[in-house]
Amino acid sequence: MGDIIKVKSTADDGFEFTAFHAAPSGERKGGVIVVQEIFGLDEHVRRDVDRWASLGFEALAPSLYDRREAGFVGVHDQAGMAAGIAHAMATPRDQAMGDIAACRDYLSPRGKVYIVGYCYGGSMAWLAAGELDGLSGSSSYYGSMVQANAALKPMCPTIVHLGRLDAHIPADDVKAALAAANPDVPVYIYEDAGHGFNNEDPLRYSQASAELARQRTLSLFGA
Repeated sequence: MGDIIKVKSTADDGFEFTAFHAAPSGERKGGVIVVQEIFGLDEHVRRDVDRWASLGFEALAPSLYDRREAGFVGVHDQAGMAAGIAHAMATPRDQAMGDIAACRDYLSPRGKVYIVGYCYGGSMAWLAAGELDGLSGSSSYYGSMVQANAALKPMCPTIVHLGRLDAHIPADDVKAALAAANPDVPVYIYEDAGHGFNNEDPLRYSQASAELARQRTLSLFGA
């Protein structure tokens, strides 16, 4: 369903990055910025963009590593993970926010704009909720930076999804940090799920948890 377009960042460099875009199926319910995992715009992110479009949302996923490696797609192995982590760590926070803001500006003339992100994107979705105005909702999935930035105050309705079996992110600690700083932010812990449970890679996917998290996100997005 989707196709590649170019979007000019609102960051200081005005860089033009690629993004995967899909038009909504049927009546448009809003726009959704879909923020990638560390692996770039791989098949799983593109499938997620298409899924949001099938649910009635105009969906747009920015390629946040384009300045370092245009069109980067990491294989789900140790080398791909290492490359993705290196790109994520070398991508300045304000630069990523500038690219996400440009996606917001691309979508906003046609209605409300929401954001959903996974892994690295889950962190970016949390940060965007607190640092970018003009968003109508944010759904953050297993972002490793959420706990360290728990005191950030979201400017839009925001929810957080975590996997109980996630070896990288201590779900109870994240929930406690958010409860102390942002008690109005719902934090959902999925008991049978690990890191990346929305990703349809057989080693990571938890269908029941992914479907429940999506329903909660759809409710947040007013659908």
